[in-house]
Amino acid sequence: MPDLTQDAERSRAGKIALRNQLLTSRRSLPVTVLASAAVATQDQILSLVRRESPAVVAAYVPVGREPGGADLVVSLSAHVRVLLPVLLPDGDLDWADYAPPLVAGPRGLLEPGGQRLGVSAVTSANLVIVPALAVDQQGLRMGRGGGSYDRALSRLPSSGGPLVVALLHDGELVERVPAEPHDRPVHAAITPRGGLTVFADRPAEPTQ
Repeated sequence: MPDLTQDAERSRAGKIALRNQLLTSRRSLPVTVLASAAVATQDQILSLVRRESPAVVAAYVPVGREPGGADLVVSLSAHVRVLLPVLLPDGDLDWADYAPPLVAGPRGLLEPGGQRLGVSAVTSANLVIVPALAVDQQGLRMGRGGGSYDRALSRLPSSGGPLVVALLHDGELVERVPAEPHDRPVHAAITPRGGLTVFADRPAEPTQ
């Protein structure tokens, strides 16, 4: 019989090692590379928006060296209604409509200052764009370890739900991410050079 506790510990240790490796790699990216990557990523996202024609996009405000660049939300908002996350004290995500100016949130985040719509507001989106440190070939996403996006993604329906896309830097689409039970996969990932990589079809609409 397999030792599930030992397996879980190995998976957690593997995640920590991979996370540290990826964060170190991000810190080494030159400013010029980050700038060109942001432009390429935004072009890919806008192409996806034109193709999918979502009424509502749930996105995030990139901070530091996160993929997407500082102008990601401004670029999106010119084409579609944008919901942004608001980090709650328990680590869960509330949501609010994007409207400038953004305000300083916890952990160095930038958040909308308007009316909170509730943790289930993400289910109203037709396209969900999430940050990630890595995504593997099966679509398993690895974040920074707080579990906020896993909780948000767990609220999406298994059928008829939005397309979930993770943004990555080049080199962060990996062969395998160590998995834990709470991890939630994404349907696709965007990298600056590789463009859109699809792991699974968009969830089918429920039959009537």
